[in-house]
Amino acid sequence: MDIGFIGLGSMGHAMAANLLRAGHQVSVWNRSPDKARDLVREGARLAERACDVAPASGIVVTMLSDDAALRDVVQGEHGIGQRLGEGGIHVSMSTVSPQTAQDLSALHAARGTHYVAAPVFGRPDAAAAAKLFVLCAGPQAARQAVQPALEAMGQRVFELGDDAAAANVLKLSGNFMLMAAIESLAEAMTLGERYGLPRERTAEVLTQSIFPAPAMVNYGRQIAQHSYQPAGFKLSLGLKDADLVLGAARKVAMPMPLAQLVQARLLSALARQRGDMDWSAAAIGVSEDAGLQATPATRA
Repeated sequence: MDIGFIGLGSMGHAMAANLLRAGHQVSVWNRSPDKARDLVREGARLAERACDVAPASGIVVTMLSDDAALRDVVQGEHGIGQRLGEGGIHVSMSTVSPQTAQDLSALHAARGTHYVAAPVFGRPDAAAAAKLFVLCAGPQAARQAVQPALEAMGQRVFELGDDAAAANVLKLSGNFMLMAAIESLAEAMTLGERYGLPRERTAEVLTQSIFPAPAMVNYGRQIAQHSYQPAGFKLSLGLKDADLVLGAARKVAMPMPLAQLVQARLLSALARQRGDMDWSAAAIGVSEDAGLQATPATRA
């Protein structure tokens, strides 16, 4: 397949590489073109502008940091919206608001193109190993057409129907649960620490008995050791997602008090210059509230 790919961050770079390894022809664009050098050596074509990756009636994948970046890549001066030919498909794998998904779906439909929302669960190591979980929603024919590309990047694709916003709602729901897990792990370990129980022991027992899920195991290890760098997912992006969760909840008049708590925790961490740490660094604030300190090597 002839695929354009926009956004070569820690996730997007690995995803584009997997498309190349699966035998697809890939054109790439990134605001910082240096990030594409090794992909070009592997056979990718480097585009000068975002719109230049769009093949006629083909597929463009975007993996961008936020709603504003996504809208600009579609609707901006050099966006793909004008270049993608009739019948073309835009696959948005970014974590954005349901409203943005609905707006871009309507925009593409008016131009005779298709919008498929396909956000993912998984960190950069999962992206590199093509082990992402893909949440896919949009027009049925378009979903079927992009299936080979999604399968090249992930271990499973979850079909969620024709409404693209559904994929983003579910993605935000999952990220909310991860935020809540980070908070609960941090509070449990800090309670144990105040009673003299080593953090590592609390994490070991909880994640090898009643909470053995991979996310609990991995975040439990990080939080137990106060190991927050390098970031698998930056705290600043976690706060962005918390804002998106609460925005989606407000739109349907749904109270989410736990989401408000973790949003405040992330905002406090950002104010303490921890935005570039892994979002599990929100756990430092739990220790500080209890009169404890993380090891100096992990403090911002």
